[in-house]
Amino acid sequence: MAEVTLFENHLLSPEVQSLLPNGYTLRALRSGDYERGFLKVLEVLTEVGNHTKEEWLDQFNYLKQHNHEYFTITITDDKKDKVVAAGTIFVERKFVHKNGLVGHIEDIAVDGNQQGKKLGLRIIQALKYIGAQRGCYKVILDCSEKNIPFYEKCGFKQKEYEMAWYVPQGTVAKL
Repeated sequence: MAEVTLFENHLLSPEVQSLLPNGYTLRALRSGDYERGFLKVLEVLTEVGNHTKEEWLDQFNYLKQHNHEYFTITITDDKKDKVVAAGTIFVERKFVHKNGLVGHIEDIAVDGNQQGKKLGLRIIQALKYIGAQRGCYKVILDCSEKNIPFYEKCGFKQKEYEMAWYVPQGTVAKL
């Protein structure tokens, strides 16, 4: 069975690809990336959970059906056929800015053994490119305080503050 790609390649930056180390490829998430360790890469961020292949494909197919909103990219080490970096931009439709679009960057992850190769920078550059190609008037992200210098190097400016409310697990939420 042929592998399915999350979205079309024309949204990928040729410039970013040219800046990657030899033997690395920028591409859209693929249906076979479960076996290539995509979820393992995300574990550098947070708890991922134990997905079955079926659960992975259910989520992949949902994203594929909404591939005008969800754009997950990977960088692969071609010699090892492994995902070594990943990130997502999802596009939100707004009423403000005359029904403008806002890109939200999420889940930037680089395998711990691949740090120092500027793969995180390349993922951010590629996601900003997708946001621009999709017509977003801005691209935003949330990050921890310790990561602010990295994102400033990527062209972002600190603005406002993030607030979060976590839904209590196992109880009825009090609003």
